[in-house]
Amino acid sequence: MNAIGKTRWAIAEGYLPPNSNGDESDLKSHEAACILNASEQDAHIRLTVFFKDRGPVGPYNITVPAMRTLHMRFNDLCEPAKIPTGTEYASLFESDVPVVIQHTRLDSRQSELALLTTVAFGSD
Repeated sequence: MNAIGKTRWAIAEGYLPPNSNGDESDLKSHEAACILNASEQDAHIRLTVFFKDRGPVGPYNITVPAMRTLHMRFNDLCEPAKIPTGTEYASLFESDVPVVIQHTRLDSRQSELALLTTVAFGSD
């Protein structure tokens, strides 16, 4: 199968809601980068996170196996640092093979859930 996608992706909008309306993992407020690797090689991705009031953090090293997908929650990132809740951020993904990235946010601060999703900006 031929690889599809780009090697650089940006998500200019990021925000981890500071609380949730429920403790279950499925309903916890979160943001995710849904990464598709349709190539026959593992994708090694370097993620850098940018903030409006401090320097960038990274790299976070992510591997998406060949011919697989990964729904990476920003809330779960720990090394080199956790992303603080209630803070605006943006993210840059740099991969050694082409991938496709979609951004998703579940905001469950209210009982009426909000789900936002968009394809990230891809460039080579």
